[in-house]
Amino acid sequence: MTLTTGIRPLDGVPEVVDQIPLHDATWALPPEGTDPRVIAWVEKMAHLTTPDTVVWCDGSRREADELIRGMIDQGTLIRLNADHRPYSFLARSNPDDVARVESRTFICSADEADAGPTNNWAEPAQMRSELEDVFAGSMAGRTMYVVPFSMGPLGSPLARVGVQITDSPYVVVSMGIMTRMGHEALAQIHPDTEWVPAMHSVGAPLSPGEPDVAWPCNATKYISHFPETREIWSFGSGYGGNALLGKKSFSLRIASVIGRDEGWLAEHMLLLKVTNPKGRVFHVAAAFPSACGKTNFAMLKPTIPGWTVETIGDDIAWLAPGPDGKLRAINPEAGFFGVAPGTGMSTNSTAVETIWGNTIFTNVALRPDGDVWWEGLTDTPPDGLVDWTGRHWTPLSGVPAAHPNSRFTVAASQCPTISDDWDDPRGVVIDAIIFGGRRATNVPLVAEARGWEHGVFIGATISSERTAAAEGIVGELRRDPFAMLPFCGYNMADHWQHWLDVGEGLRKTGGVPRIFQVNWFRKGDDGRWLWPGFGENGRVLAWILERVEGTAAAVESPVGWLPAPGAIDYAAAGVPDADWAELFAINPAAHLAEADDAEKFFGTFEGRVPAAIIDQLDELRARMRAAQA
Repeated sequence: MTLTTGIRPLDGVPEVVDQIPLHDATWALPPEGTDPRVIAWVEKMAHLTTPDTVVWCDGSRREADELIRGMIDQGTLIRLNADHRPYSFLARSNPDDVARVESRTFICSADEADAGPTNNWAEPAQMRSELEDVFAGSMAGRTMYVVPFSMGPLGSPLARVGVQITDSPYVVVSMGIMTRMGHEALAQIHPDTEWVPAMHSVGAPLSPGEPDVAWPCNATKYISHFPETREIWSFGSGYGGNALLGKKSFSLRIASVIGRDEGWLAEHMLLLKVTNPKGRVFHVAAAFPSACGKTNFAMLKPTIPGWTVETIGDDIAWLAPGPDGKLRAINPEAGFFGVAPGTGMSTNSTAVETIWGNTIFTNVALRPDGDVWWEGLTDTPPDGLVDWTGRHWTPLSGVPAAHPNSRFTVAASQCPTISDDWDDPRGVVIDAIIFGGRRATNVPLVAEARGWEHGVFIGATISSERTAAAEGIVGELRRDPFAMLPFCGYNMADHWQHWLDVGEGLRKTGGVPRIFQVNWFRKGDDGRWLWPGFGENGRVLAWILERVEGTAAAVESPVGWLPAPGAIDYAAAGVPDADWAELFAINPAAHLAEADDAEKFFGTFEGRVPAAIIDQLDELRARMRAAQA
């Protein structure tokens, strides 16, 4: 094959000299009408990585079937019993490749200060040099797949497109579930379209005749993002957020920068459609750090009569001011990449019903009847399990049967509570924004922000208490502003300013959503949960939306507006009066101590924290001192 192009290469990609032969690779022609910039980039990447074959993925079911059959033959996938789990498969990753590797995730902004203290920064030229070294020849003996994809409904003004190159068929099939992938997405790229090049290799070249392994990967890993040029380069991992580059890398790290530059928001938020007993429809965006019940809330089945909750998205939301001046949002993803452990009929029956079939499971346990299992799916594990590493397992094995980060990958359209407007290209109008964390003390069950600036302050100070010694000091606050700590592609303090700017624009058009804070995890002095959570969280959601509607009463407090007596029927949730009072108890001294901790956190941003956020901290202190007097 010969590479020929007169188009200038992307930054950091070696020049491709006309008529340089690329050994004996089989080159599939790109679809007719493909943008020349995409073709040129693919050619350059092929020259760098030297694959045996180059394939342009069309996103068809036939293509996925062929890839899946090949992975079964290779041992990458195990076909599950179709009587239990139709057209479903189990993958077992390399034990060294089981989760996102934050220590090897880099923001390569031109200026280190633009990455901020919450990101790992790498100097762009130095990182490009390192990437060129590891990618050189990295696909030898393998197939290079060109995977065009759209984040968001095809043709939506809120959607953005990218092209991922990968040598992993597992990634191709997964991207086909998680995005709108294939020729139709490629056709969205016109000469004036900005698109994100996303380069990925598992980093496991094969010599002629060398046998492959079921899960190729490399001990050296890079997940590098170049904000100015909108590029993603990922090397060494075939797993999840490291390799499915439409997810965290594009939809949050790169998209947050695009949103900053274009005046919209890319956020780690779920999206809900809620209908009240009178038939009024609301849409809600909510941000929760990990281990705070995010998926359960995204698939909420409320116990309160007459209220219906439907799912739009479980993980990521893109929010932009619409032509009507209101804040509109889409779920840019087309699938769910959910954590399996803890997902069961008692905790999230909707998720269990979603994964009845057509699902790829990764690193869960295998039952002797050919179905899957993980901790939390049932109260008692079945006999004869094989764990996620392929070993026979019993409850006496001393380790979990499923990896704690084991996953299921399934199309969002398969969710029984998916909303009929979940892929509306116009987006849905956001009525309320919710921030939550895991707090045993201080934070009430629910509070309404005093205004947009106060709401941004709440988002900037989201935190959870560490629950295990491995995470640090048990009970110590772990700051996770906007639940975006590992995902914001630029300086977090600038992210807060961007929220303030977006709010200022919405205020001019009357489209500012209300902002609330929730905490399902408050405990009594005896260590009991004070609130039952799960479906009962619908009672809190109902009060939030009644506040939006103007029908629910509230009382002022130092932390915001709280439900007035009688506004929430907590007795129907089985909560006694004393526990209800404790759920909203305010300890001014504890809040003042937490304010000091927030000030220390703000200090790490070296003067970039917006003045409005500092003012909110000062006002909180003043209210707490007044309450203390």
